[in-house]
Amino acid sequence: MADPARAVIGLDLGTTEAKAICLATDGRLIGMGRAGYRTDTGPDGRAEQNPEDWWAALAAAVRAIDLTGVEVTAICGVTQGPTLVAADDAGIAVRPAVTWQDRRPGDTGFGLLPRMAWLAREDPAAATRAVWLLPAWDALGLWLTGVAASSLQAHEAMPGAAALTLAGIRRSQVPPPRPVGSALGSLRPTVAAALGLRSGTPVICGVNDGAASMLGAGLLQAGDAVDTGGASGGIAIYADRAVRVEGLYCAPAPLPGRWAVGGAMAALGASVDWLRATVLGDRWTMAELFAEAADVPPGADGLLFLPYLAGERAPVFDEGARGAFAGLTLAQGRGHLVRAVLEGAAYAMRHVAEPLAAAGAPVTSLRLAGRATPGDLWGRIKADVLGVPAVVPAVGETAVVGAAVLAATGSGAMPDLASAVAAMTGSARRLPPDPEARAVYDAGYVRYRALYPALRAAGIGG
Repeated sequence: MADPARAVIGLDLGTTEAKAICLATDGRLIGMGRAGYRTDTGPDGRAEQNPEDWWAALAAAVRAIDLTGVEVTAICGVTQGPTLVAADDAGIAVRPAVTWQDRRPGDTGFGLLPRMAWLAREDPAAATRAVWLLPAWDALGLWLTGVAASSLQAHEAMPGAAALTLAGIRRSQVPPPRPVGSALGSLRPTVAAALGLRSGTPVICGVNDGAASMLGAGLLQAGDAVDTGGASGGIAIYADRAVRVEGLYCAPAPLPGRWAVGGAMAALGASVDWLRATVLGDRWTMAELFAEAADVPPGADGLLFLPYLAGERAPVFDEGARGAFAGLTLAQGRGHLVRAVLEGAAYAMRHVAEPLAAAGAPVTSLRLAGRATPGDLWGRIKADVLGVPAVVPAVGETAVVGAAVLAATGSGAMPDLASAVAAMTGSARRLPPDPEARAVYDAGYVRYRALYPALRAAGIGG
């Protein structure tokens, strides 16, 4: 009988679904699974999820993978964020999780601490009952192992006692720190049974899915960038030094020796889903809509879309920002709407990348993350708008691949993160930019940049 294949499992709690991947340390894909869950939204800005739905979806995702003849040597989970979970001493949520999309914490609500302050103010009974207040990735680690920890990257610090007191939070509600990628504990028997895995399997401290995507996309050199995909979207660029632009992210990268700069948006992927399901009533498949958009020329015959459907994070950080179509005519149809949404997302990425390039951190190639879309249309649009090649990874779900990379490194199956990234990631194809389309998009980008200030001046949003 052949020896079992040794592999690791990565888990990802995204904005709309749980994903699981089993990867051999040589990068061979053994299997993937996924399962969705709902978000409870409301006109007050509420966007909450039930962690029990997360755990059920994760169990379904893992069980969808055929692990016959596979020895799982480690597990790591990453998640959406900042999403706040209030849990009791057994790790059971005492109320729904306040997701990163929730707008009730206000203009400062993009971090975890403002969500804690909102919880203490608006739901004091739950805040008092909670033993632990955790980001979703640490809540996942607690569920897997029974160990409460604050997983921190090397550059991160615990919130100070004064800040917690000001937020109305007890210091004891924030668990002690552990480094991302270090050993957290062992898989609990009850959870192992739910997942169909071996009890006692080592579990590695996770991180937010944006950081994990940098690893899973295969970023290694300065200039490598990842389109983080997903419902929110964003761009992260590796630099060889700190490059600081007001309002944009700059911190040591998950990979030693590199800095990560960029920003996360609020609704790039969600804008496509909104158009397909809410506006068009789910009457056409994504493939049909993308085919129609491909027949529309670059620039969508002058139609622009501002993708601020959930406010906006980088680079404007305005909870009151609103989305818009501008330039509609009777000659435009469904394909124009779809193409404008795809182009608007690419313009939003350029809005982050352009000032970083001017400051010394240009993008030289863009890895495309997230669920695959029909054909290469959206990837080509992003390549043309940014003026750099777009690379389609071998496995597009880069956050969950990044979780597997952390699992392999943290358990000692790989000697370091760089080796794990090189061995466990790869590319399927490369999409070069089209100079003619780039010229059209340069002009469109100027009009795109003028749209948000014009709407603000007109009293739309804000």
